[in-house]
Amino acid sequence: MSSYRIAALGDRDSVLGFKALGLDVFPAETAEEARRTLHALAKENYAVIYLTEGYAAEMEGEIARYKDDLTPAIILIPGKDGSLGIGMANVKRAVERAVGADIL
Repeated sequence: MSSYRIAALGDRDSVLGFKALGLDVFPAETAEEARRTLHALAKENYAVIYLTEGYAAEMEGEIARYKDDLTPAIILIPGKDGSLGIGMANVKRAVERAVGADIL
């Protein structure tokens, strides 16, 4: 039985620190490289992929493709330049869908 893994994907400065936490780190130089890496990770045994908001903003279609799948769960995280608010907006939408109201 194979175990699931966790990945961090984004620009080098934003994701290298996750290596110390035991996550598999995938630095990408461009959004296109991040896009290819995301698809490759989704085919592997990754249950959770942390993706920087900067690249996520350019990959909405790819993220939507995996939204209803059990794995991988794609979690948006702020990049080295701070939060763009995309991750929190996604959480807010998910809570509104689940609860039926904006409780955040």
